[in-house]
Amino acid sequence: MRMVLVFLALALAGAAHAKGNAESGKAKAAQVCAACHGPDGNKPSGPDQPILAGQHYDYLVRALADYKIGRRSNPIMKGFAAQLSRKDIEDLAAWFASQKSVLHDQR
Repeated sequence: MRMVLVFLALALAGAAHAKGNAESGKAKAAQVCAACHGPDGNKPSGPDQPILAGQHYDYLVRALADYKIGRRSNPIMKGFAAQLSRKDIEDLAAWFASQKSVLHDQR
């Protein structure tokens, strides 16, 4: 039982450090995402494109991974996500999650 707890603690510790690098995500977003979502994720170019700024990190990682593997269906996003590595996805999620959203109350 003790070994199971140690293994679980190590697995969770690794997951906690798996968060992406927001600065790397910013650079990648400028190359891949900015045209449709805006440089900080607050200015989508169309009403069918979501605001990414301020979204939860885990949600963004899951959404991009789902586009990459085809679980979510959007031909444009599938094409972009297919080119992303796991690190790219984590970095992009860190960048957009760290941005202030125009959707949130800015008191």
